[in-house]
Amino acid sequence: MPCLPSRRELLSSGGALTGMVAGFPALLKGQTRRRPQILLRSSWQSVNIGDVGHTPGALSLLRKHFPEAEVTLWPGGLGHGSRDLLTQGYPGLKFAEGSVDAGGKPTTPALDRAWKEAHLYLSGSGSGFPASNHAVAFAKATGKPVGVFGVSTDPISGIGAGREPEGGTLEELRAMSMRLPKDHLSTDLRYIMDRSAFFFCRDTISRDYLRAQGVKTPILEFGPDAQLGMHLRDDARGLAFLRSSGLVAQQFICVIPRLRYTPYYRVNNTSRVPSDDIKDAINERTTEKDHAKLREMMIAYIRQTGRKVLACPEMTYQVEMAKEVLVDPLPADVKPNVVWRDRFWLPDEAAAVYAKAQAVVSVECHSPLIALHNGTPAFYVRQPTDTCKGQMYRDFGAGNWFFEVDETNGEQLWSRLQGIVADPAKAKADGRAIMATVDGFQKRMVDAVRAAATQ
Repeated sequence: MPCLPSRRELLSSGGALTGMVAGFPALLKGQTRRRPQILLRSSWQSVNIGDVGHTPGALSLLRKHFPEAEVTLWPGGLGHGSRDLLTQGYPGLKFAEGSVDAGGKPTTPALDRAWKEAHLYLSGSGSGFPASNHAVAFAKATGKPVGVFGVSTDPISGIGAGREPEGGTLEELRAMSMRLPKDHLSTDLRYIMDRSAFFFCRDTISRDYLRAQGVKTPILEFGPDAQLGMHLRDDARGLAFLRSSGLVAQQFICVIPRLRYTPYYRVNNTSRVPSDDIKDAINERTTEKDHAKLREMMIAYIRQTGRKVLACPEMTYQVEMAKEVLVDPLPADVKPNVVWRDRFWLPDEAAAVYAKAQAVVSVECHSPLIALHNGTPAFYVRQPTDTCKGQMYRDFGAGNWFFEVDETNGEQLWSRLQGIVADPAKAKADGRAIMATVDGFQKRMVDAVRAAATQ
């Protein structure tokens, strides 16, 4: 397990906090202090259970390690039942919805009040520091601290000037990011990062890139994706699905597909833009070869064990995709052992199902995180276009269950899965060791939140 900084080192790294007792200011006789107020900016979208799960992950971690805090959520999108997920899972959670106008001010009374009451703006996990312009506006308008909770800042992957649309392996992305000029980071990002009370990157490639750029936040460290903290699990719904599908605990695996680029114009029913032509061409060229490897693994698992496979989604578009690329092309002798999940779900139901699986094998990044939290061994099969966030698996000790899709074949996936089948107790023990490491990093992250919110 990596050596984590001590509480004393945490406080000293964030600047001297005089008069502190267990992280809180000492109170003069007769004085009282309002409970620390955190404004959590999260819930970026609801078409992906990873983006949905970031928010309950952060809320659970704050409740576990900083129960004195009161949290107000400033959400992006709360569709597909995700609002009910949060209100039922966190009774009393306050919401402040709205945006920021051209002058950098909140557009709703609720958001204006939340800005005034907050002691800390906390940006939740996501790709590329989501809504960073809102963090800038908050800092300029209020002078209050901003902190960032497990984001990736990949400067290489994607479509646009200076970016690589085909992506690369993690080693390639790290090397390319470290060759960038020292002034590569945009002015607005540098402004808010330099002034952040802390900035946790969910992968060390992002962290090392920002360090090379000379970002001045006093705490610039690795801190895993908040999804790993999500405790919500809908066992009633999950177990009902298992029964109706004929799936028996520890007698099946889950497999999740992914296109190299999410077709957001289809997902959100919006107009195509020129970059969609590039993305669609990459998807058309790679989808079959990527998923043929998963099918080879599925076939071997079914034929060798006689057990079942659940083909299921992490994003809305993957419901149909799972049938098209994982189920329909299978040989006739194995199809009866494959269950297709024919509808989208939320992360709490997925967690209940993953918890009963023998393993989860995913080309998406977040389903394995949900599985690991729930004690299930999980593989992440990374595509080169899926940013540098996958480095987190190596950073928190799950490198043995991480695969680069272009450097992996179906036989290798089955060989690693066969080890889990042969010795499930060892695999679960390995998962517990991974989560023990994760827990140490998570406490470090919330300690930084506590210090910033109570200074």
